[in-house]
Formats: sequence, C-alpha cells, structure tokens
Amino acid sequence: MGEALEQVDTLRRNGHRLLQVGAALFLIGLLLGLLVPRFAVPRLGLSAHLLGILQGIFLLVLGLLWPRLSFTPVLSRIACGLVIYGCLAAWTANLCGAVWGAGGSMMPLAAGGAIGSAFQEGVIKVLLRSGAVSLVITAVLVLWGLRSMPKTSA
Repeated sequence: MGEALEQVDTLRRNGHRLLQVGAALFLIGLLLGLLVPRFAVPRLGLSAHLLGILQGIFLLVLGLLWPRLSFTPVLSRIACGLVIYGCLAAWTANLCGAVWGAGGSMMPLAAGGAIGSAFQEGVIKVLLRSGAVSLVITAVLVLWGLRSMPKTSA
C-alpha cells in the first residue's frame, strides 16, 4: 500500500509542478508580446510569444491530466522533466533567434533569412532538435500512461 501512496503523491507533485511551469510560461509569453517590435527579428519574437502562450496552456493541461496517468514515480519524474525541458527548449530557441537576429538555418520562414554566427545557429539547432525529441518521447509516454486507470488507495 505504501508504494501506491508514493505513486499517487509523486503524480500529484509532478502535476502541480507542470501547472506552475505552465502558468509561468503562459505569463511570460503574454508579456513577451509587448516586446515583439523591439526584437532583431520580430517574426521570431512573435513566434516566441505564441509558443510561450501555447506551450504554457499545454503544460497546464498536462498538469491537470498528470495524476490520471499510470506511471511509476520514476517514470513520472522522467516524463515531467522531459516535457518541461522540451517546452522550454523550443521557446528558448525562438527567443534566442529573435534577440540574436539568428535562426535562419533551422527556422527560415520565421527568421526571414536572418543567419547568426555558427555558435548561435548551433545553439538554436541543439535546442530545437533536443526539444522536439523530448516532446515526442513525452507524447508517447503520456499516451502509454493513459492505457488504464491509475491505481488508487482506498
């Protein structure tokens, strides 16, 4: 019975963490909208603004869903870390591109052809690719975690 309580507690804590990060990212995304015209690449600033809002909502929804997943405590921690990293990595890549005037190698439409230094383009590439992998793994894990109702302690 102790294992089941630990599982429920871990799922609740991780769900709450997702709610916290989601609310913060949503707020930052809203505030970033005020700065869009000031960025070196305003279209990437707009992308960062919209991504912050959308991924904030995504994390809020996942936070509400999290306690219903059939995850062990370890898997819950791993998946929670992956989804937070994936959302923040993609958002950070867009924000860096907007500030640096870079990102054309990975986001040519949004960057409008703006190419930064090799270092800047490399950072953006690593963030976007690793974030995408993290989010795909998380999506698979969440779908798998919904396979059955979680065990409850009665």
